[in-house]
Amino acid sequence: MTKPRLLPISSGLNFRELGGYTNLDGKTIKWNKLIRSGKLGGLADADIRLLEDYNVKFDVDFRSPEEKSKFPDRVPSGAEYVFAPVFRVDETQSTKQTDELQRKMNSDPTSGLVEMRRVYRDVIRQRHSQKAYRKFFDALLANSADDSALLFHCTAGKDRTGMGAIFLLSALNVDEDTIRADYLLTNRATKAYQNGVVMDLKLKNKNSAFIQSVKALQSVNISYYNSAMDEIRRLSGSMDNYLREYLKLTEQDITDLRKIYLE
Repeated sequence: MTKPRLLPISSGLNFRELGGYTNLDGKTIKWNKLIRSGKLGGLADADIRLLEDYNVKFDVDFRSPEEKSKFPDRVPSGAEYVFAPVFRVDETQSTKQTDELQRKMNSDPTSGLVEMRRVYRDVIRQRHSQKAYRKFFDALLANSADDSALLFHCTAGKDRTGMGAIFLLSALNVDEDTIRADYLLTNRATKAYQNGVVMDLKLKNKNSAFIQSVKALQSVNISYYNSAMDEIRRLSGSMDNYLREYLKLTEQDITDLRKIYLE
């Protein structure tokens, strides 16, 4: 029987298991080892207990310092908090839009898409981002105990967290179709939330261009993924090369990751 991928978290967004995916060698990612999610700041006590029962021992936070200070994580008891900001400021617009972007969004329905493609190129290119994902892999390598799970997140659990999952699944030799499908699963996992955002904008009489751009900011899109992959190929030729050259993963790191997370 297939286990549910979406965790029954009532007060948070986009909490998902990465267990059960099979890689190109026929090995499977262990269940109860890896969770990707949105922010933990607003979690109810019952949801925190669920994460504690899951044996979450590492909480990796990809958010900016500003996001962290506004909504600090409720860290599960016994878990190590790892702050690894992918951006110095919140480039994914999870918490606000700049004045300039707001103006564009009012007149150009594609401005959200264009902005997000730029963000994904920045994730790949910026040294600050690369260092954050290296810190993520250090935590993954430390999560070696059999009864220990690692959770990684940003605000909505879709872009910075999405790229973290893409890097990790690639290192575990999962095929690209599966990686893309996991990335796009965000849109199903957050559909009710996205619909609520759109309804709120309509009630505020926002125009269709603005609503279309906000939908692009609040969702994931295969063109965002492709923007990241194109930047990776431009920089280093392949994902494997990128993991080694820019995220500094050694052959031993890859071997250890596969030992920890695959069965």
